[in-house]
Amino acid sequence: MRVRGSAAGALPPLIALTDPARTPDAAGYAAGLEPGSGLIYRHFGADDRFETGRALASIARERGLVLLVSADPELADAIGAAGLHWPETRLAQAFARRCRGDRRPFTSAAHSPLALARARASGVDAALFSPVFPSASPSAGRAKGLWAAAAAARRAALPVYALGGVNTQTAARLENLGFSGIACVGAIRSAGPTRT
Repeated sequence: MRVRGSAAGALPPLIALTDPARTPDAAGYAAGLEPGSGLIYRHFGADDRFETGRALASIARERGLVLLVSADPELADAIGAAGLHWPETRLAQAFARRCRGDRRPFTSAAHSPLALARARASGVDAALFSPVFPSASPSAGRAKGLWAAAAAARRAALPVYALGGVNTQTAARLENLGFSGIACVGAIRSAGPTRT
């Protein structure tokens, strides 16, 4: 399944996210992804983010990955990232960049149907909706549940990726439920983009 929309058409059906705790070797993680996957670099202000970002950009070019940088336009520009990922709390910045003419692919986090609507209004191309399933992430919160998350994805006016507890087993349950793709932190690697 392809993600709808012009800029969103550049987004693959599988997006992997880095995490300092769960994927401490971001470059090794990126190198293990199937070519054509998406990768969101979440650096959380790390001192070595430019060095790591350049390494990820090099791997992305070699492996045909779509690299997005989380909430750091300066870093994204410096390393030539394909686009940006925005936390739900920073959608105003996404909107401001869209108003200034930034046409790169944007994704955002969304944790409620209202957040999906805000993401669309902010001009992002796709949202990562979470958590769909119970997740080991300490910040995940209570799972939405498959059916509630699928209903929110079908009602959303933009492409929606399922995130949270997504792995090789749970990904199969997302088939034909209205999601444009899946997103995960470390759970699905070297298995090819799972199409939902």
